[in-house]
Amino acid sequence: MATISEFLKKHYRHYNAATVMDAAQAYRDHLDQGGRMFLTMAGAMSTAELGLSLAEMIRQDKVHAICCTGANLEEDVFNLVAHSHYVRIPNWRELSAAEEQDLHDRHLNRVTDTCIPEEEAIRRIEKAILDEWTRADQAGERFFPHEFLYRVLRSGALEQHYEIDPKDSWMLAAAEKNLPIFVPGWEDSTLGNIFAAHCIEKTIRNVHTVRSGIEYMAELAEWYTRISEEAGASFSREVGPIGFFQIGGGIAGDFPICVVPMLHQDLGRENVPLWGYFCQISECTTSYGSYSGAVPNEKITWGKLHATTPRFMIESDATIVAPLIFATVLDW
Repeated sequence: MATISEFLKKHYRHYNAATVMDAAQAYRDHLDQGGRMFLTMAGAMSTAELGLSLAEMIRQDKVHAICCTGANLEEDVFNLVAHSHYVRIPNWRELSAAEEQDLHDRHLNRVTDTCIPEEEAIRRIEKAILDEWTRADQAGERFFPHEFLYRVLRSGALEQHYEIDPKDSWMLAAAEKNLPIFVPGWEDSTLGNIFAAHCIEKTIRNVHTVRSGIEYMAELAEWYTRISEEAGASFSREVGPIGFFQIGGGIAGDFPICVVPMLHQDLGRENVPLWGYFCQISECTTSYGSYSGAVPNEKITWGKLHATTPRFMIESDATIVAPLIFATVLDW
């Protein structure tokens, strides 16, 4: 039986399929030259169980940092502890308003064809992370959203509740590697809402116990500068050692890609290289005012990419395409 990589090489030869293979090969070439890869993740990829392939990418040092939405950050952990309680709705396109109300009344939060169980997933994590928030709050300490989840995972408080193979959780893999993660707009997430509620109720006294998006940008600027210097021997200022692999659009991609023009234009730093590889998987086609559907060339005008940066736009479903690219990079 052929491997996934062999199948793709034989059949993915033209059109959008060929772009998938070109992007995957350029990803491998970038790493082979000593480059690093920065991955951004929007949508509901954790609920789509991207951890089945992403966790191994992290373990094998094929991903060196991640920017994701607060939903993706928490939903991998939700799935880790409550997988058997998830409910799949194959006919989700045909649901009536009454059927949606029934799911709500059963405390099932629908994400396309998959329902996240509130009690088994959300409330279980709330208890564990509230302990960490409270401990930090009382000690006058502050951490980023991902650091709080790292602390929960490393404490072992959830191990008795694991319902999937731990190797399929990308957050566990990231915690083991202490992978840098950046979560802009974390407030727009279930745990972000819960944290706000505890601040309103004064359970948490200091709203700044969880560090902010501006602080994330400062951390990203430091990380980008340091990694560029460490890995930049065989790269140029125009095409640097850090690649950008974007799943979906929105804040997860828009926030981190701006760090380069910020370093140049706002901080006046002259020797910072541009992103050295770019690939975006998105269903959003180019249209008037659609930033998520902007072609990569537009990013050249903003000082994010160079004319010689390898760049790819794959207009397809990321739940299909991303695992195939990861399988090719991993040579599965």
